[in-house]
Amino acid sequence: MITNRRNFIYLLTAGTTAAFFGSVTKSSWATSVNTPDVFKLPPLTYDYNALEPHIDAATMKFHHDKHHAAYVKNLNVAVNKYPQLKTKTVEELLKNIDKLPKDIQTVVINNGGGHLNHSMYWQIMGPKGGGAPTGEIATAIKTQFGSFDTFKTQFNEAGTKLFGSGWVWLVRSKGQLKIVTTKNQDNPISQGSYPIMGNDVWEHAYYLNYQNRRPDYLSAWWNVINWTEVNQRFGKSLKA
Repeated sequence: MITNRRNFIYLLTAGTTAAFFGSVTKSSWATSVNTPDVFKLPPLTYDYNALEPHIDAATMKFHHDKHHAAYVKNLNVAVNKYPQLKTKTVEELLKNIDKLPKDIQTVVINNGGGHLNHSMYWQIMGPKGGGAPTGEIATAIKTQFGSFDTFKTQFNEAGTKLFGSGWVWLVRSKGQLKIVTTKNQDNPISQGSYPIMGNDVWEHAYYLNYQNRRPDYLSAWWNVINWTEVNQRFGKSLKA
């Protein structure tokens, strides 16, 4: 009788414990699945056709709504696997890429870089842009490159010569302004440089309007530069 009573208490306790841990496991799983995404697709602050004729509306629409949206989606999928990463900014993730779990490092480089690159790209363009730079960035460019025309020529040449897909950048590195290029969606921040401005030279950024004429796209792009935003980024680079 005592033995049966002990067996009953044991089975009751075991069943309660199993139910408890089962509920915790299910709750934790549900929380991880339903956790809202950290990274969001930033809306454009101007219409799709606002940059025409230099960048056409169709290119802007699928570039922003499809390509950039895909980078954001893939980045969220990666960090959702590791909830401790959801408190990190995309800049922090890219600066510390070697510290991330191995299975998501490449995903974060490609999609975190794609998200960061394009978020900047939309901001440094505008419908009333173009012309020569003004403010502190104008002075810095003249000091480093001699003149804006020289800088623009070197920037376009770097973008033209970049083989395959990637970006051409003006960065601040070790106190100096430099023109650099990166492959795919790599961002200079991963190499210790601060990106002040950059142009997307993936074919999807220009092919509908310019086909294989990348130099024409690079030349036209200067007509949509938002120098006010570039100046703000230059100021941040001095503090970075």
